[in-house]
Amino acid sequence: MTTTNPITGDPPLIQHRVLYGNRLVPCYADCPDNLDAVLRRSVAAGGERPAVVDGSRTLNYRELDREATRVATALEARGVGKGDRVALFLGNRLEFITTLFGVWRRGAIAVPIGTRQTRMELEYILNQCTASAILHEAALADRIPPPATVPNLHTRVSMAVEETPAGVDPEPETLDYRDFLGLGTDRDSAPAVDAEEPACIMYTSGTTGRPKGAMLSHLGFYHTARNYQRRFGYTAQDRMLLVVPATHISGLLACVMVMIQVAGCVVCLREFRAAEVLKTIESQRITASTMVPAMYNLCLLEPDFHRHDLSCWRTGHFGGAAVPEVTIERLAQKLPRLRLLNGFGATETTSAVTLTDPAQADAHLDSVGTALPCVDIRVLDAAGREVPPGEAGELWIRSPGNAIGYWNNPQASREAFVAGYWRSGDIGSVDEHGFVRVFDRIKDMINRGGYKVFCVELENVIQRFPHVIEVAAVGSPCPVLGERVHVFIHAKEPIDKEALRAFCGQELADYKVPDLITVSPDPLPRNPNGKLIKHPLREAARTMAAQSAPS
Repeated sequence: MTTTNPITGDPPLIQHRVLYGNRLVPCYADCPDNLDAVLRRSVAAGGERPAVVDGSRTLNYRELDREATRVATALEARGVGKGDRVALFLGNRLEFITTLFGVWRRGAIAVPIGTRQTRMELEYILNQCTASAILHEAALADRIPPPATVPNLHTRVSMAVEETPAGVDPEPETLDYRDFLGLGTDRDSAPAVDAEEPACIMYTSGTTGRPKGAMLSHLGFYHTARNYQRRFGYTAQDRMLLVVPATHISGLLACVMVMIQVAGCVVCLREFRAAEVLKTIESQRITASTMVPAMYNLCLLEPDFHRHDLSCWRTGHFGGAAVPEVTIERLAQKLPRLRLLNGFGATETTSAVTLTDPAQADAHLDSVGTALPCVDIRVLDAAGREVPPGEAGELWIRSPGNAIGYWNNPQASREAFVAGYWRSGDIGSVDEHGFVRVFDRIKDMINRGGYKVFCVELENVIQRFPHVIEVAAVGSPCPVLGERVHVFIHAKEPIDKEALRAFCGQELADYKVPDLITVSPDPLPRNPNGKLIKHPLREAARTMAAQSAPS
């Protein structure tokens, strides 16, 4: 595992720095001025090395650099200035990466938006951040709001994919991407951008109320990517599979930014299909991946899994939820060189603040790893007092990756960012050896008759039961206990519910055993970023409870 400066070979220096006016935070002393400088460094290190693969198309670093300049100067020609917001309504494709770095080279702020967002959601985001330009898939033209509803949006650029659906026509003033690039030049006139300035505005999922736009700095992106590089040992020889959305912090940071930083290669897949993922890992000699836990399980369940040569695949990073221990064990049996490594973070922390150390992963499967360099994690109770090691409380996080705040939302910023820390809203613990465990979101914890049920603990047990593909536990209203435990299971085969309860009872206290079990052949609901969401399941549990209540 390298712990050296990527340029000099010396160990990285850490020194405290005042960020955003009022936060004193330890930072890497070798932080570049901005993310454009990161790309330039990788171009200088190996301009002919492949940077991005998208199907039959490949760009090396020199070509990526040239197209980023074209995008930057085309934006300049359209009146987009430093600090202006540019929306990227694009899927996992080569142009997402070229336009992202073009936006940064222009000194503008990128606003990645998931391609599953509706027109109304898109309209809100574009107006909330007062975006000047949007680059979008041609197939998504019918979701781009009309000019009258987004008055600040003066530039629209459409990119053709393999085939644009019939009846989907862009607005008349929309530019074709190739015509847009024709407005640019090879003249490099990048403005000065400071590391503390916003690089991206990334909108939270918004499961309650309107989404908030977290302002993430150039410095924050660099630090988190640098921590991935050090903890997982990524080098220029790595080839990263990008199958989670690039518009999500996991895809953008843990896949795209990490690989560009080490001059590695990003291999794009537009969507997750387990069979296609396995073929791509084999044909592209993928060494690393970042996926949500269910994706690893679905790959493992592919009938021809054993027929693929996956020998280059050595790092499988995941986050957002625990990978069931049974999945880790089965993958270890079939692919002994592949390490599944956990992490914990959020959009507001520019991805991971903890990562598993590969050397310690097997001994701490219930942990999300230890805090990364420059990161401080405190566990506080409801009264704001720090709890002893190993005890549960809310995780408060200070790191260089913490968002500057929420765009144009000072009240939300004041509530979430306190004394330099971000209040995560997650219940967890840090033991005496520094290992972090995340039990649940505060709002997800089930209170069954005064007993606390951490859903992730129950879900980990149920995931080991035969035929279970994925599971989610939620609280169901109960007039006697307050809440009962209701689990929703995605399974292709029938589940013996009494056998499942007995299985849980062997490992868990009786109050944690599920009261209600719903099994479906359909996958559990996910948000546009692919993360499992429990709100629809809570609504379903509430409806079922009301229907079964005595009249």
